[in-house]
Amino acid sequence: MTALGLALLVIGGVVVILEAHVQSLGFLGVPGVAALTAGTVLTVTGVGGGVALVVACALVLAAIGAAAVALSLNKGIAVRRRRIQTGSEGIIGHFGVVRRWSEPTGTVLVDGALWQARLSLPDEAPLHDGDHVVVERVNGLTLCVRKAENWELVA
Repeated sequence: MTALGLALLVIGGVVVILEAHVQSLGFLGVPGVAALTAGTVLTVTGVGGGVALVVACALVLAAIGAAAVALSLNKGIAVRRRRIQTGSEGIIGHFGVVRRWSEPTGTVLVDGALWQARLSLPDEAPLHDGDHVVVERVNGLTLCVRKAENWELVA
């Protein structure tokens, strides 16, 4: 019984730690906590511990494991809610300056890089060199922009 209990303790600990790195939304962590609890019960019982000691050890280890899984889930969900900051999706909402514009497309400078751009809505007023624009979406490597309003430029 003690060997099985120790094996369950090791497996449960590894699975709980794996939950923190894989973010399986609890599908690894909950069985890991159950394995920790069962391993504690089997190990303490196998070495001759009384019922009170078994229950106390199992509850303490289950609480610690559940807290670790809860913290991992909380941080994982928080990361999923954060705004994308890299890649083409991360440029949405950024401001830029028109460098060269000839209908219907042009070149804009956004975050230090030159991008091909076109107007978000075809019926918008044409842009001119030096106009400030806002990136509304990305289509491949072409930005869809609109002219920035005055209130947006005041910081």
